Amino acid sequence: MDENKSINPENNTQNKEKVKKEKKKYDGFFKSLWNSIFKIEKYPELAAKGVPRALIYLIKLTAIFSLIAVLGILYQLNLMFNDAKNSLENDFPDFSYEEGILDVKSEEPIFIENQSIGSIIIDTKTEDENKINEYINAVSDEGSGIIILKNEIRLKTEMVAGTAIYNYSELLGEMGINSFQKSDVISILSGSQLINIFLSIFVLLFVYTFVIYFLNILTYAVFVSIFGCIANLITKLKMRYAAIFNMSIYAITLSTVLYMIYTVVNVFITFEIKYFEPMYISIATIYLVAAIFIIKSEFIKKQSELIKIVEVEKKLKNELENEEEQKDIDKDKGKEKEEEEKEKEKTKEEI
Repeated sequence: MDENKSINPENNTQNKEKVKKEKKKYDGFFKSLWNSIFKIEKYPELAAKGVPRALIYLIKLTAIFSLIAVLGILYQLNLMFNDAKNSLENDFPDFSYEEGILDVKSEEPIFIENQSIGSIIIDTKTEDENKINEYINAVSDEGSGIIILKNEIRLKTEMVAGTAIYNYSELLGEMGINSFQKSDVISILSGSQLINIFLSIFVLLFVYTFVIYFLNILTYAVFVSIFGCIANLITKLKMRYAAIFNMSIYAITLSTVLYMIYTVVNVFITFEIKYFEPMYISIATIYLVAAIFIIKSEFIKKQSELIKIVEVEKKLKNELENEEEQKDIDKDKGKEKEEEEKEKEKTKEEI
């Protein structure tokens, strides 16, 4: 018991240090986030942190963005599953799944319009890529939707660029599902197994959206940095590209946050902002160019202050030189007076 008591304080100290370190990490990220949006004058400090720190910041920002997007998709999927359960029980034909192949007992494709999901197209008979592309185009025109084929499901949402493809054997195989009937699916949608399905979907969607968003945001940052290079040439600052690229990553923060808000709102109210991508880049470009011109103005200010300091030093130096010359002159005059007095004394003695 005594030994445990002596060990516990050390453990508590270590735990406190770990908490402080973790808090420092989060404070660093959120402080950078705050400075990126509200304190453009801090951009030189952010740029000085280096490319690795900027990329870590971008990874964290993308992870938050991806988490929000995936949670929004899962919310929509939850609505979809509830609607699917009702549709399966009342309107949907019988179907079965065996070893990676889904078979819906319908000779014709099934088209379902859902308010929450968009278009749902089910065709487990076709393997024609041209027809599948027609389905994808039809769903893309609607904005979002699901295409259910014999061996895979294709998911399109307004929150994720492109079409996500999930193979049944991979998706269901991870959950240990090899076969089921219509009655089994209704039972799953009504039971606790739905949580496991959501967890599997969450992991897959998070990885997919993170990679897509990270590459997209990184591409935007590189594109914005080009405008930064132009501003650098105009201001004649001679900044290294690494510093401009770092600032581009931080400059894109507000655009990304606005995109997050747009994503969250779109979960509940479906609407589209036209020309969102140009606006996204424009906001980031304005931030970056403003930061570069602030750096230029600060440089000019410091340069003028330096010139004033040099002028003052030059003036002081001249004054000191004049004082030294005056001292020398006074010294020479003193010597002359002494010599004159000595000559006068000599003259008096001779007389």
